[in-house]
Amino acid sequence: MTVRQLSLPELTEACVLLGVPGVGLWREPVREYGVEAAAKLVRDAGLAVTTLCRGGFFTTAEDLDDNREAVDEAAALGTDTLVLVSGGLPPGGRDLSAARERIAAALAVLAPYAAERGVRLAVEPLHPMYAADRCAVSTLDQALELAAPFPASWVGVVVDTYHVWWDDRAPAAVARAGAEGRIHSFQLADWTTPLPAGVMTGRGQLGEGVIDLRGWYERVAAAGYTGPVEVELFNDALWARDGVEVLEETVRGYVRHVLRPNG
Repeated sequence: MTVRQLSLPELTEACVLLGVPGVGLWREPVREYGVEAAAKLVRDAGLAVTTLCRGGFFTTAEDLDDNREAVDEAAALGTDTLVLVSGGLPPGGRDLSAARERIAAALAVLAPYAAERGVRLAVEPLHPMYAADRCAVSTLDQALELAAPFPASWVGVVVDTYHVWWDDRAPAAVARAGAEGRIHSFQLADWTTPLPAGVMTGRGQLGEGVIDLRGWYERVAAAGYTGPVEVELFNDALWARDGVEVLEETVRGYVRHVLRPNG
């Protein structure tokens, strides 16, 4: 999504050129290109599919057929992780607790289906500003509560700096998630203000905002996470630029602000 202006062939070529070993894919471009064709394209390029995004929106879905399809697509792409954006309040709803209960009920149905196909479900908490329309799960603690009834190999969480950096309970939740083996994905984006209208496309390039990215990297590593680190930026200004140039800039930002913050 960081460089959504690139086609899948352009994306894979740029990743190979820049030494990026894996890519988190989104369902829409994958389905447009063809799931099997996309799987072959990425595999032939020597890249790993780190995650597939996204399933979820359980609070407004009448059935789980689309989520079962998302699981099947993840398995076909060779990734073991499907990221879930769980859904906000249903139309006319005001009860966040009831929305989370509905999410829990959906997980109880979907998790065994995914486990049979070797796919883990990763519940992503989103910043509270999205609670009404996109995700009633706002904190890592809430995400871990939803994951708790299931084996860690079935359901875990996403740690996304953009969504959790503000929460003073998040560091302890990261440690807990690591101890339980439930950190299934780690994503980076920076927080810049003012937020744009609609607040969806305000994720800052690495190093341009206020988040201690290196600190979060070290925190997640200390919790035992050794998996891929994804950068996920929704940003209209970045999408308007040359995609390869943006990817190059992102790689430089990752090295400078995450791996080597002082040099």
